[in-house]
Amino acid sequence: MHIVPGSEFRRSIASLAAATMFFGSLAQPLPALAFSLINPPAAQPGAASKPAQQNNDKPIEQALEAPSKALPMPDPLVKSQAGQTSNSAATADAPNNGKSVEIIYDISKVPEPVRKLRETIVEAAASGDLERLRPLMNIGGGLNQTQVTADDPGEDPIKTLHDLSGDSDGIEILSILLDILSSACAHVGQGTPNEMYVWPYFAEKDIKTLTAPEKVDLMRIVTAGDFSDMLEFGGYNFYRVGITPDGKWKFFTSGE
Repeated sequence: MHIVPGSEFRRSIASLAAATMFFGSLAQPLPALAFSLINPPAAQPGAASKPAQQNNDKPIEQALEAPSKALPMPDPLVKSQAGQTSNSAATADAPNNGKSVEIIYDISKVPEPVRKLRETIVEAAASGDLERLRPLMNIGGGLNQTQVTADDPGEDPIKTLHDLSGDSDGIEILSILLDILSSACAHVGQGTPNEMYVWPYFAEKDIKTLTAPEKVDLMRIVTAGDFSDMLEFGGYNFYRVGITPDGKWKFFTSGE
C-alpha cells in the first residue's frame, strides 16, 4: 500500500492529539485543602489556658473565702504588768504579815524629798566612789544615821559597806545599790511613825506570791539560787533601802 506524504503528516498530528488527550485525562486536579487544615490558627492568648487558669484559681479563691483554721497570732511578747502602765502611779498589794503595802512604779508619784534623795544616791553610786555616799548618811547622827547593820548604830557606815563589798574598792556594793534603786518601791506604814518608802518592793511582798514578771524583776538583783533560798527562808533577805517621807536615808541593810 502506497502512502502519500500528506496523509502521513495528518496521521502524526492525529496521534499526537490522541496522546495529549490521554495524558491530560490522567492529570486531574487534586481537591483543594482548606488553608486552615494545612496551617491551623495559633491559639489565642488566654483562650486555651483560660479554663486551666480558672481551675488553678479556684482553690485560691476557696482558701481566701473559707474561715481561717490557722492558729491565732500570739499576744505581744512583753506586756505591761498590772499597775505598771505609764499612767499608773501605784497598786495596792495584799498585806504582808498584816501590813498595808502600796507598790509604786512611777517614781514621780513619791514625795519630792524622797525622789530627790533617791536621785542623789543613784548619782553617787554610779560614780564608783563609795565616799560620795558619806554626806547622805548623816554620819554621827546617832539613831538618825543611816543603818547598814543591826549590830552597832554608831559604826562608820562607809567602812562597813567597804568591808561588805566583794572587791577592794566597794564597786560591788555600789552596783547592788543601783540595782536595788532601779526597781519599784513599796510604801509601808502610811500614817504611822514608821512610814517608809522601801526598795526593792519585793522586801514588802510575800515572796511565794510573786508573778512571773515580778520574778524577772527580782532576778535582775539576785540569782535563781538566791530565790530558792528566799523561798525556804520565807521572805526576801537581800539588800534593801529605806527612805522616810521627809527624805532621810533610814537604812541600807540585808536580811529580813
